Amino acid sequence: MHYLITGGCGFIGSHLASELLASGDRVTVIDDLSTGRISNIERVKNDPNFRIIIGSVLERELLEPVIRDVDAIFHLASAVGVRLIMEQPVRTIETIFQGTDAVLKFAARYHRKVLITSTSEVYGKSENIPFREDGDRVEGPTTMHRWAYACAKALDEFLALAQHKTSGLPVVVCRLFNTVGPRQSAQYGMVIPRFVEAALQNQPLLVYGDGLQTRCFAHVKDVVQALQALVTSARAVGQVYNVGTTEEIAILQLAKEIIQHTGSRSEVTMIPYSRAFPDGGFEDMRRRVPCLDKIATDVGWSPQRALREIVADVVAEKRTALQLVG
Repeated sequence: MHYLITGGCGFIGSHLASELLASGDRVTVIDDLSTGRISNIERVKNDPNFRIIIGSVLERELLEPVIRDVDAIFHLASAVGVRLIMEQPVRTIETIFQGTDAVLKFAARYHRKVLITSTSEVYGKSENIPFREDGDRVEGPTTMHRWAYACAKALDEFLALAQHKTSGLPVVVCRLFNTVGPRQSAQYGMVIPRFVEAALQNQPLLVYGDGLQTRCFAHVKDVVQALQALVTSARAVGQVYNVGTTEEIAILQLAKEIIQHTGSRSEVTMIPYSRAFPDGGFEDMRRRVPCLDKIATDVGWSPQRALREIVADVVAEKRTALQLVG
């Protein structure tokens, strides 16, 4: 198979490219390097079955011939991270929706299967835990910039499913829940790499709010296996799936465990949301836990790696990187 990965120099995309190449597939990557990094694909850039195109999915004249040439598409290109979303809301909306619109139109023209990566953010403030794919969504007001990301991703889902209904385009939508692992940058507010980098340098770990908000963190290797299983499954076509883990932890407890794991002298510093995001427009969710019954039933996937393994892998990578910098 010949796969296109949009955003393939990003954290998840680069891991996916490596796994596909290891399976004997051909991989083409499109990335504008706005958040992705060439260093992420260092291990595969010389593979004869790998090709990289530096450009944006918004460049339709660039995108069309690539989609015509491949068998299926992993659409990962998107704005990422709470910090980027809060600081650049226009870019967030345009990149997400216009990019997905372009990918879907050309995929429909050439009838190429598409896997769309959505997000757990689409569940919004719903308190119906665990989140099920057919559950109701509860979004905050449009005055809160954070919800722009959730709404844009939800519109991606609507558009993908509409293309499936009207043109028969084979699409799969997966909602990712806090994917973590090596190569993930702390630059855009990702909590585990941010905490780990601070702990390794004996700097304060900044916990927003009261720290009692909980999240579930999935290892990128598990997530990549889910993406591969979904794109090759006939049963998954036209469906929406949660991808993540159900191991839940409060952010304050996460900070304490990372300090302990690294043997750090760091302390935890509590930061009000108003100080972390002084321009306003931010609203957090207390819990975000997926139900994974559907993906387990349809493609037989379930996460295999616990949080302690995720933290260990991130610590090992960041420790090496910080030594190189030093």
